[in-house]
Amino acid sequence: MIAGIIILALIVIVGLYIYSTQRNLVDLDEKANNAISQIAVQLNTRWDAVTALVKLTEQYAKHEHDTMIETIAQRRMQNINSAEDINDQQTAIGQLLGRLIAVSEAYPQLQAADVYKDTMASLRGYEENVRLSRMVYNDCATKMNRMVRQWPSSFVASLLHFGKREYLQADESKKDFPNIGGNA
Repeated sequence: MIAGIIILALIVIVGLYIYSTQRNLVDLDEKANNAISQIAVQLNTRWDAVTALVKLTEQYAKHEHDTMIETIAQRRMQNINSAEDINDQQTAIGQLLGRLIAVSEAYPQLQAADVYKDTMASLRGYEENVRLSRMVYNDCATKMNRMVRQWPSSFVASLLHFGKREYLQADESKKDFPNIGGNA
């Protein structure tokens, strides 16, 4: 009789542990998915700001304008569902911003335009939002990966098909990233 109670108690404890671990894994998975979604929203907002800057350059440099608009159109069509997609978008925006800065430096009257200055200030804000969103995602990925790798939660994670999350990588080209403030 006592052995039956002990076995039943162990089954209940294991069941509660599996239930609790599953809920934690789902919570972390949803937080990571939400963070990816937030980053996608921030990247789209940045693309809008970059598009506005490109349109400002149109009157100064028609060729650069057409090339940059085509680049933006191609890049915005991509869905952002993973850390790799976000890293690709970051690289594309960085390259485009570098070209925009070069155009603005070639046309000092463009840099003096109030609309240009305001849009660049907004872009700095979007850059900060993306940076913070990336930090939130990587924090969620760390917590999720820890649960997926540590025993005994790793057993529950594999049983329920939860896997490790990919981290967002630092962009090595950021070392040479253009100053988007307009004043070097």
